[in-house]
Amino acid sequence: MTTTTASPTAAPLLAWYDRHHRDLPWRISPPMAARGIRPDPYHIWLSEVMLQQTTVPAVKAYFAKFLARWPTVGDLAAAPTDDVMAAWAGLGYYARARNLKKCAEAVASEHGGRFPDTEEGLRALPGIGDYTAAAVAAIAFNRQAAVMDGNVERVISRLYAISAPLPAAKPLMKQKVALLTPADRPGDFAQAMMDLGATICTPKRPACALCPFNDACEALAAHDPEQFPVKAAKKEKPVRQGAAFVAVNRDGEIYLRRRVASGLLGGMTEVPTTGWTARIDGETGMDAAPFPADWQMAGTVTHVFTHFELRLSIYRARVTSTGDGNDGWWEPVTNLEAQALPTVMKKAIAQAIPNAFAKTGAFIEASA
Repeated sequence: MTTTTASPTAAPLLAWYDRHHRDLPWRISPPMAARGIRPDPYHIWLSEVMLQQTTVPAVKAYFAKFLARWPTVGDLAAAPTDDVMAAWAGLGYYARARNLKKCAEAVASEHGGRFPDTEEGLRALPGIGDYTAAAVAAIAFNRQAAVMDGNVERVISRLYAISAPLPAAKPLMKQKVALLTPADRPGDFAQAMMDLGATICTPKRPACALCPFNDACEALAAHDPEQFPVKAAKKEKPVRQGAAFVAVNRDGEIYLRRRVASGLLGGMTEVPTTGWTARIDGETGMDAAPFPADWQMAGTVTHVFTHFELRLSIYRARVTSTGDGNDGWWEPVTNLEAQALPTVMKKAIAQAIPNAFAKTGAFIEASA
């Protein structure tokens, strides 16, 4: 059965966005833009890096924290890397934090603290790929760039009923987005597409009756929008094993160390763990402990990374000394939240010492 739809244009989407845009701390709303107020490129870049693989509600608090500590890209460039990593802890995908710092340094030292205003110039900066370059160029500098995140992929795949599975369909999707993106208000168009995917054209039960594209949507005309986007069959994630060792001294301090700068969780803080990676298992027994102590089994934790699942056996011990040859340090439990501890390490500590993040000394007795 053949269905007929109108040709999609940006106009109805922009009219919808003018009325229903989300108020976000990094965004300049249409009424503000109409008064000539432009977005701060630093704010747009920072939010876009944070939003990759993360939700808007989670990012809002981090965005506010970063701006309070580092109001300009120059401030961020001058900040100690350890402070940036600690402030990022909990957002995940820690290579983003390392690249964030490198990019800020490049903007400050090579561009006088001003972001390049083209996709090409932005892509030349550390850690900025095609998506972020397009988003910053469109939103911050009003460039006619095709911006495509997961929400936009969903909208565009339904609008044109693109049957090719992801990720193979991405070039065609981007071509369609480029054709739709207007020369006037390309930044608002990009944000409108994101908002539409987040609030109307949702993965399940999209509110098609409220969609500004409903008379042009081929998937809706075929009565099956939830079929799109078509995704290739997921590969089962491998499961990796390892062990983590949580040592506490009599002063209520936990033994921590720094991970190597490269690789997974590079440069972050950890309790000692065995040599697991995304590709290989680490040792799981207490024989792999970093130093002799009366180690006791404290259970297991599971953490899911993008490409694998990690299962850690957790051991804990009360100790007075780590002996010679260890390169870590003792951190007061009351200061744990200020450390660059990724979520998996917080899970390991909490498993061994249930009240470790309660900012009290009550946990000490529990570990005896």
